[in-house]
Amino acid sequence: MSTSTHGLRLHSGSHAVRALVELLSSMRFAISLLTVICIASIIGTVLKQNEPFGNYINQFGPFWAEVFTAASLNRVYSAWWFILILAFLVVSTSLCVIRNIPKIVADWAAFKEGIREQSLKSFGHHAQASLALSPEQEAKRIGQMLASGGWKVKLQERQASTNTNGNAVVENGKVSGWMVAAKAGRANKLGYIAAHSAIVLICIGGLLDGDLIVRAQMLLNGKTAYQGGGLIADVKPEHRLSPSNPTFRANLLVAEGARSSTAVLTQGNGVLIQDLPFSIELNKFVVEHYSTGMPKLFASDIIIHDKETGKQTPARVEVNHPVNYNGIEIFQSSFDDGGSAVKLAAVPMTSAGKPFEVDGVIGGSTQLFKESASNSSNEKLSNEKLTLEFSALRVFNIENFGKNGAGQSDSSVDVRKVDLRETIDSKLGAANKTVTNKALRNVGPSITYKLRDAAGQAKEFHNYMLPVKMGDADTDIPVMLMGVRENPVDGFRYLRIPADEKGGIDGFINIRNELADPKIRELAAQRYAKKSADPTRPEMVNQLAMSASRALGLFAGAEPNIKAGSPLPNAGLQAVADFIEAKVPEAEREKAGEVLIRILNGALFELTQYMREKTGLKPLELNDVTQAFMTQTVLSLSDSYAYPAPMTFVLKDFKQVQASVFQVTRTPGKMVVYAGCAFLILGIFAMLYIRERRLWIWLRSEDQSNNAQSVATMALSSNRKTMDGDKEFVHLAQQLLGIKPIASNQSK
Repeated sequence: MSTSTHGLRLHSGSHAVRALVELLSSMRFAISLLTVICIASIIGTVLKQNEPFGNYINQFGPFWAEVFTAASLNRVYSAWWFILILAFLVVSTSLCVIRNIPKIVADWAAFKEGIREQSLKSFGHHAQASLALSPEQEAKRIGQMLASGGWKVKLQERQASTNTNGNAVVENGKVSGWMVAAKAGRANKLGYIAAHSAIVLICIGGLLDGDLIVRAQMLLNGKTAYQGGGLIADVKPEHRLSPSNPTFRANLLVAEGARSSTAVLTQGNGVLIQDLPFSIELNKFVVEHYSTGMPKLFASDIIIHDKETGKQTPARVEVNHPVNYNGIEIFQSSFDDGGSAVKLAAVPMTSAGKPFEVDGVIGGSTQLFKESASNSSNEKLSNEKLTLEFSALRVFNIENFGKNGAGQSDSSVDVRKVDLRETIDSKLGAANKTVTNKALRNVGPSITYKLRDAAGQAKEFHNYMLPVKMGDADTDIPVMLMGVRENPVDGFRYLRIPADEKGGIDGFINIRNELADPKIRELAAQRYAKKSADPTRPEMVNQLAMSASRALGLFAGAEPNIKAGSPLPNAGLQAVADFIEAKVPEAEREKAGEVLIRILNGALFELTQYMREKTGLKPLELNDVTQAFMTQTVLSLSDSYAYPAPMTFVLKDFKQVQASVFQVTRTPGKMVVYAGCAFLILGIFAMLYIRERRLWIWLRSEDQSNNAQSVATMALSSNRKTMDGDKEFVHLAQQLLGIKPIASNQSK
C-alpha cells in the first residue's frame, strides 16, 4: 500500500467544498498543524506561563509584554488559537485515517495471487528450482509448511484452455499451474491505524481536559471572569462554576486549622470560582528535612467533608501521591504562608529616628510615617506616609557554603595541588555527579517585606533573623544580612552588618549614632592622635587630631558635598574618595588615600572603644578577629549611607501558620489520553518491529506431457529491506524448495 499526501477527493459538490475536504484530510495539512503545535509548545516551555503582567514588563519591557499578551503566548495552552489548532488536527487526522482504512482493509485481505511468473523474476529476492512432485502436490505441501510456520496461505489453480490441436492456450499472460500466495506480519498495517488514532485520542483528551468546556460555559451560560477583590463568599453566581462542572483544573489554598470548598481558575482577564462538592480541612502541613537541611517530604494531613452526605474522610496528600475523591483528584501543588504572626523591631538607619516594634500578619500591612529632612538642617521635619507590607516568612533558608558556593568564589588554581587523575575522575562517572562541592547549611528564618510610599512606589527588603558566618575561617565575622531590591526580577543586594556579642545589630547602630555626634567624633580624633603621635610634639598631636576629625567628618557626611548634584551619597568611603579626587593632585592620590584610610580606621577604632566603654562593654582586644570586625564595620558603615530606607526591620519573633496549595482536578479526558498513549506505543512498535512479508511460489509442469515433475519460481517481498529479510529468504528457499539461492539473486 503506497501512502499519498493527498486527501479525500470528492466527485460532487462545489469546488470550494471539495478543495476544503481535500486539504483537511491531507497528510501535508496534518503535518503542518503538528509543526505549529510543536513550536507553540516550545514557546510555552521557554516562556513562563500565567505570570502577572507586571512580571513580563519587568523582564521583557512594555512592548514585548504587550505582544506576548496580544498573541496569548503567556498562556499558550489555553489560548483560543491553540485549542482551534488541536480541533483542526483532530479533524484532519481523523479524515486521514478514514481515507486510508479502506485501502488498509483491502490490502489486509488481498493475497495478490494473480501475479505473473515474469514479475516474480524481477523481485530482489527470487529463486527457481525443479521439484519432484506435480505442481498440485507441491503446492499443497508448501502451503501446509507455510501455514505451520504462521503464514496466511492461499492456493490458486490456474487452468489453461486448449485449441483444436490439443495445445495449451495462454490467456492474459497466464499458463496452467498452481500459485502459492502467503503473507505474514499483517499487524504492521494496524500500526498505522493505531498510531494515527492515538493522535486523535490524545488531542480529544487534551480538548476535554483543557479550557474548551469552561470557555463554552462562559460563552453559552453567561459566565464571566471576576476581576474585583473582597471575600469569595460575596462573588456573584455569574463568576462561579457549578460543582457538577465536568472538567476543571483549579487551585485551592487552605491554612492550617481552616477549611475551604472554593477553588480558583485563573483566566487571562480575571478568575473564575469553582465550587467543589466537598470541603477540605487542613489539620497539619508536614515538612521533613534531610540532615543537610534540604526538604525531603511535603505532605498535608487533611479531612474531606462531603457536603451531600456529611461524611468525613481523613487522608494524606503528598507530592506525586494525590488523593482521589469521587472522581476529583487532589494534588499537593505547593505551600504558602497561612497568615503567620510576626513581630518586627524597627531599627532607624539615621540618628534622628527612634526604635519601635510593630506586629503584623503575613499578607497584611500597616501604616508608618517617615521622617524626612530637606537639604537645609534648619528646616522643620516633614512626615511622609509609608506602608509596611508583610510579604513572606521563611523559617528555613538552605544555602550552599561549599567551595565555590556562597561566600567562597575562589577561581585560582595552585599548580602544586593539581591531580590529573582526580580531575578526570571528578568529571566522569554517573550522570548525577557534580564537581561543585556542596556544604548545605540552614541559616535560619528570614522576613520579606515592602515599604511603599504615598506615590505607590515600593522597595522590597529581605532580612535574616540570625547572624550568618559567610566563611569557615576563625577570623570570619558573623554578619546580619539586610537585602534590598527595587525590581522584582532583580536579585537582592545585601548590606552585611557585623553582629555584636548578642547576635544583633545594636552595637553597629550605636557606633553609627556615635559617629553622627560631632563631639564624639572630636573626642575619638583626640584619643587617636594622643595614642598615635609623639606626645613630646604637641603640634604633631594637634595636626593628627585635625586630620582624624576631618576624616571622620567626611565619613559621617558632616562635610559639604564636594560634587554638587552627585547621586552618590555624601558620606562613607565615597565621600572620602571624592575629597581626595578634588583636593589632592593625581600623582599623590594613592599615597594620600592610604594615609587617610589609615587615619580613618584608627579613629573609628577609638570611637568604637569609647562606645563600648560608655555602654559598659569590654574593650576590644588587638588581634586578627578585632581587625576583621573593624574592617567589616567600616565597610558596613559606608554602605549603610546608601541604604534606601530610613529604617530597617529585624525579625524578633514569629508564630508560623502554614498553608497548603492544592490543585483539584476533574479530568474525564485522562483515560482517553491514556488509551491514546497505549495506542501510540502499540502502533509505533508495530510499525518498527513487525515486518510485513509476502511470499509467492509459482508451480508449473516442467513437461506438459509428464506431470511427475514441476518447476517452482519463488519470490519474497518485504516493506523494509533488512539483513533479517535476506536470512529469512535463504531459510525459506532451503526449507520449501531444497536449494540455497545464489547471492546475486537475493538483491537486484
